[in-house]
Amino acid sequence: MHKNHFLKDYKNEIDLFIAAAISEDIGNGDHTSQSCLSNNNISRANLLVKEAGIIAGVELAEHIFKTKNKTFIFEAKINDGAWVNPGDVVFTIEGPQLELLATERLVLNCMQRMSGIATLTYQTADLIKHTSCKLLDTRKTTPNFRYPEKWAVRIGGGENHRMGLFDMIMIKDNHVDFCGSTAEALTKTKKYLEANNLNIPVIIEVRNQSEIRACLDFPWIHRILLDNMNPEVLKEGLKIIDGKITTEASGNITKETIAAVAETGVDYVSLGALTHSARNIDLSLKAV
Repeated sequence: MHKNHFLKDYKNEIDLFIAAAISEDIGNGDHTSQSCLSNNNISRANLLVKEAGIIAGVELAEHIFKTKNKTFIFEAKINDGAWVNPGDVVFTIEGPQLELLATERLVLNCMQRMSGIATLTYQTADLIKHTSCKLLDTRKTTPNFRYPEKWAVRIGGGENHRMGLFDMIMIKDNHVDFCGSTAEALTKTKKYLEANNLNIPVIIEVRNQSEIRACLDFPWIHRILLDNMNPEVLKEGLKIIDGKITTEASGNITKETIAAVAETGVDYVSLGALTHSARNIDLSLKAV
């Protein structure tokens, strides 16, 4: 199975998501299944692919089933990150009827969404594979579903940006404008890090050459984010930075423009579209 340690690294967050999602769906009971089925009966089902794409969420599906009932027998036939086609069987699940059907929709919702994101990420990363530029996601995720979505980006061949507001400082245009200048924002940030004994990365968004030059007085910055710049403007900005600080491009980047952006020599490119605009891949769970 495609293992990238995401579940291990974020198990607590994933477990909280699963518990909340199961509670949301089942409430005070699955009355449909309870009316005509029994947990005394063991049934079996296959996860079937209905359209082509990158499959994602197999490891999460197993974890969801085992969280609901440890007696489930889960057999993965295709691993996370593999390209699948209509008719492929991704996994087989066997267990008590009531709990199998009570978990079915959660697994499908997760896998369809994750597979769509992984597929879009794979297709986008393929457009810049001839460069050294790396593809990043953003915080433009579905509330309470961020961890599976960012997991899917990794499965599709992208990398994760910050997970939230807590694990990185990212000074954006509003922060700069509220502070009065780039230099003032960075000066305050440095004092904050020292006062709180924090060792977390600092990224700052810049909009023009003046802000770029101001950043160079703060060489401890982790990354400069060049925002909403076309390839020609990016090249000019990169000349000023001259490799002194890692760079990222973001804003209004599409499948049509991403190759030209990556070819400027920027280190990273981030796209909110990976998570907010991916189309689900159609999957179904069928009794066998």
